[in-house]
Amino acid sequence: MSEFMVVCTFKEGTNMAEVMSVVAEERSAVADLQAAGRLGAVKLATPQGKVFLQVHADDAASALSTVEALPMAAWWNIEVYAIVAPAPIA
Repeated sequence: MSEFMVVCTFKEGTNMAEVMSVVAEERSAVADLQAAGRLGAVKLATPQGKVFLQVHADDAASALSTVEALPMAAWWNIEVYAIVAPAPIA
């Protein structure tokens, strides 16, 4: 399993009242994905309209699938980045 950083940006024109209406559902889905080992940290940069997700998956397509399982994904532009371990210091 590999690690991915997924950057989710709210689409222009997103109605944040609609987003807030699924917060409880989102929290439940996050907890389920974390319990399954598919999702790690969730970090919010609310003023910038971004969410950062640590995803554990076999490949980028599976990482995207994990994120798309979240209710708020409907309002996100999603970018998936494979995480590479830093080179050891010699």
